[in-house]
Amino acid sequence: MKPAAFAYHAPETVTGVCALLAEYGDEAKPLAGGQSLVPMLALRLARFEHLVDLNRVEELAGVEREIGTLVVKAGTRQRVMEREPEIAMGVPLLARATPLIGHFQIRNRGTVGGSLAHADPASEYPAVALALDAEFEIARAGTVARRVSAADFFVGTWTTVMEPDELLVAVRFPIWIGPCGFAIEEFARRHGDFAVAGVACAVGSQRARIALFGVAPTPMRVQEAEDALLADAPAAEVAEAAVRELDPPDDVHASSATRRRITRHLVARAVTRAREEFRASR
Repeated sequence: MKPAAFAYHAPETVTGVCALLAEYGDEAKPLAGGQSLVPMLALRLARFEHLVDLNRVEELAGVEREIGTLVVKAGTRQRVMEREPEIAMGVPLLARATPLIGHFQIRNRGTVGGSLAHADPASEYPAVALALDAEFEIARAGTVARRVSAADFFVGTWTTVMEPDELLVAVRFPIWIGPCGFAIEEFARRHGDFAVAGVACAVGSQRARIALFGVAPTPMRVQEAEDALLADAPAAEVAEAAVRELDPPDDVHASSATRRRITRHLVARAVTRAREEFRASR
């Protein structure tokens, strides 16, 4: 199939993008890497009267380091997260999650902001953002960009707090200082597929984070498991705490019970690896 007819716009500034989104509202859709949007349009699972291409907006690309924060512009290609030493040193979990996304052709075109704004519950970047307490910078015509925490950004499957006239312009990832360890684990039917279940884990001297993905409408933190991890409980106990209240969906890829078993195993493995790195860094 082919997409339904649409008007094409190619602004060169964030201001221009926001003006178009304000003018056309929910009839418009930003086009970043297009790795999710274009197939949906081609299959006519989605239809928009206006596509606003972001690829000429230079101010949406790049990575900047501020005090204690790595600022990733929304239009930055995923391949940058995978290849740049600055990313691996500043936000290791982001760098390690990237090779799990699709195949290299996807990562060459896909963008960080596009993946986050698409909000697929089985996607890696939303879980990483949630685990690291990232902040999202969201722009709108005529106003100062607002910031939203990752905990508040994702509200459902393919749904975020952004309004139709808003644009994700950057993501601010905290840089963990001192001894710390990170790990991301997932299970997929084939390499490059979305995860059936996955976990992002981070541990430091006084904080621990565990975010699950692929098992709920949004990525989710598991506070009980984080407390157990911080208290240095055995990995198996942390994993059991992570799935105690978990009720994953049934679908063609896996049953709810299967997802719980997989998640328990992945959490134990991620906790073990993150702890090993943490202890080695002290």
